[in-house]
Formats: sequence, C-alpha cells, structure tokens
Amino acid sequence: MDFYAVLARWHMSKYGSTQRQLAVIASKNHFHSTMNPLAQIQKDMTVEEVLADKLISYPLTRPMCAPIGDGAAAAILCSENYLKRLMSARPIKIRASVLGSGTDRDIDGEDIGLRVSRKAYNLSGVGPEDIDVAEVHDATAYGELHQTEMLGFCPEGEGGVFAESGATKIGGKLPINTSGGLESRGHPIGASGLAQIYEIITQLRGEAGKRQVEGARLGLTENGGGTLGFEEASMTIHIFEKV
Repeated sequence: MDFYAVLARWHMSKYGSTQRQLAVIASKNHFHSTMNPLAQIQKDMTVEEVLADKLISYPLTRPMCAPIGDGAAAAILCSENYLKRLMSARPIKIRASVLGSGTDRDIDGEDIGLRVSRKAYNLSGVGPEDIDVAEVHDATAYGELHQTEMLGFCPEGEGGVFAESGATKIGGKLPINTSGGLESRGHPIGASGLAQIYEIITQLRGEAGKRQVEGARLGLTENGGGTLGFEEASMTIHIFEKV
C-alpha cells in the first residue's frame, strides 16, 4: 500500500488529482460489489464514508485498498476447429492476449501499461474507444485511476476527473470493475486475473444480472503483478469479443 500511496501522491502533485477522486473510485467499486454475489465485500459506501474510514497510507483509506482473500477461477480455451465439435458452447473470442515485462524506468518514463496496451490494441485491431467494459488491477483505487489513463480510456492526468464524471460506473460511458474490482470482489492473488476474465466473459454473454452493461460487445482485462522500480514487474492485457 505504501508503494501505491507514493505514486498517488506523485500523481496528485503533478496533475492535481485529489483524495476525494480516489474515494469516488472506491465508492463506485463498493456499489458495484453489491450486485455481485461472488464479491468478498458486498457493502455500499458513500464517498464521505470512504474518506472517513481508517487511513492506511496517505492518501489511501481502508476501503480504497484491496483485501487479500482465498479464491479460485478457471477458463476453458479451445481452437476454432475444436469449437465446431461442441454442441452447446457459448464462446467468446480472444482478440488479443499480451504479456509484458516491467523496466527499471524513471518515474516519468513510459509506463508498462502504455507499452502492453499498445500491443494489445494493435493485435486486436481495436482501440480504447471501442471497449465497452473493463476490469483493471485495482489493488488500490489509485491503481484504477492510473490504469484508466495508461489504457487510453482518458488523457493522462485526468483519471480522477474521468471517475468523477460517472463514466466508469455502470450506466456510464465505460463501466470499469463491474465485479467490484479487487477492492471489493477480493484479491486472491493468483486467481485475480482469471476472476477478471470471468467477469468480462459474463458481461459479454449478457449474464451479469443487475450489473449487466447494456450492449457489451468488447471487453478488456488488465492485470499486473510484482514491482520493478516504479511499475509492475509483469502485466497481462486481454481483449475479448462477443460472437
């Protein structure tokens, strides 16, 4: 949490983002979790409640931080040829699957999220403006703010403003972490990435119930792990398409 807090304070100093914007993100994710029966924490919280909760490492309060928990997730992959042999499959197409490694860059250097997402968009033939729903690695609310910028969903430095506009909430321009995110769904480490994929597949199949994103056709997942200097040691980005 100290690592994320340092980066959050750097972002606040450079771009003017605020603790309240981080609270907006956490409040949104806690709201989303109330519609996910698989979420570890299913508790709606106002922005004010998030701000007033226990401070972990400024500017991060407890509801802005993901709990560690147990969990499991799985995915079944097959070739297009094998799919033809299945009688009742509900396939979702993988448009891109990209793994990237971190670099020991300067704090102002090109971020791993920029590098990996650029490859994923080029491989898939779509851009950030085409994505309908996304699950991103929000070990803290700052993680989500940062990734919305790195994935090209909003200009760099405007992740907090983007969240405040309501764009990332269900019903907004680009719902993010409809599962409740790691902050509320939980963060079982090894299973976190596949849990993100499960949520996006559920959305693209139109089976997400009250948290369903209307008309979702393209979904993205971003998951990072470890740290190398100022960024994740590794990152995976997947883009999925309803067929």
